[in-house]
Amino acid sequence: MPFYYNTIYWILLIPVLLLSVYAQFKVSSSFSRYSQVRNRRGVTGAQAAYEVLRAHGVHDVGIRPCRGNLTDHYDPRDNTIYLSESVYNAATVAAVGVAAHEAGHAVQYAVGYGPVRIRTAIIPVTQFGSKFAFVALMAGLVLYSQPMFALGIVLFGATTVFQLVTLPVEFDASARALGTIDGTYLLDEEERKGARKVLTAAALTYVAALLMSLVQLLRYLLIFAGRDDRGRR
Repeated sequence: MPFYYNTIYWILLIPVLLLSVYAQFKVSSSFSRYSQVRNRRGVTGAQAAYEVLRAHGVHDVGIRPCRGNLTDHYDPRDNTIYLSESVYNAATVAAVGVAAHEAGHAVQYAVGYGPVRIRTAIIPVTQFGSKFAFVALMAGLVLYSQPMFALGIVLFGATTVFQLVTLPVEFDASARALGTIDGTYLLDEEERKGARKVLTAAALTYVAALLMSLVQLLRYLLIFAGRDDRGRR
């Protein structure tokens, strides 16, 4: 890759790497801090998830504990919200925020939220791309095959599109969570600020992941353009 292409890549990569490190730090520190703050109403994560579902008229979603730390997620395959050990039975500010966010995802599926439907539809393509993009890129480099390298770029691009669609999904889930927390007074005003900080930090990790993917995609496009230019000489 020509020197000026390398320069562009590193100019973009360094701040994105710093943002990624900062985002991970903020998630860990915010969750750790507000996991030590018990909410005044004594609402557990499981109860908060239930309240968010109930507020949106969703009644057929399971809520179960799962092992690990920050492993909380909603699984549409069995229509169940899984909450980690530090969230499910914990009556903390962080637990309420995280659980409400995951319940927000369940609500998205229940109401047919557009971006989540798009994300679900492209999952098979994304899974295929994540498995074979690197193989195609390496084969294109080793064999000096522009078509193969281009295929790798397309496959990698599919994972980037997935991350792009994920942003509104995550932001909307947090908005639904915080809106319900405000409307049902699960947390008081000061506690809501803490929950918002936890969810904002988590959202930042998705932004950083998307930017990293875009920088890598740009790198592959620059390599492709540089090889194409040399091939025409």
